[in-house]
Amino acid sequence: MSSMKTKIKEHRARRRLTQEKLADIVGVRRETIIYLEQGKYNPSLRLAHGVARALGTTIDRLFVFDDRDGVPPD
Repeated sequence: MSSMKTKIKEHRARRRLTQEKLADIVGVRRETIIYLEQGKYNPSLRLAHGVARALGTTIDRLFVFDDRDGVPPD
């Protein structure tokens, strides 16, 4: 089982962006940003890239996966 944690909220706060403003920049609904921040939604690569770009960071700094399935990462 793999779970995802995000640092979107922290990066968004540093940029003084509301969830709604970030959603507007990325082109999604505010609810999508909420679910991303809570780790309840695994984004497409395009969406992850868009969020990272809007926040001035990289995908790997925003999304952290905790793999618990016993399979070592590549």
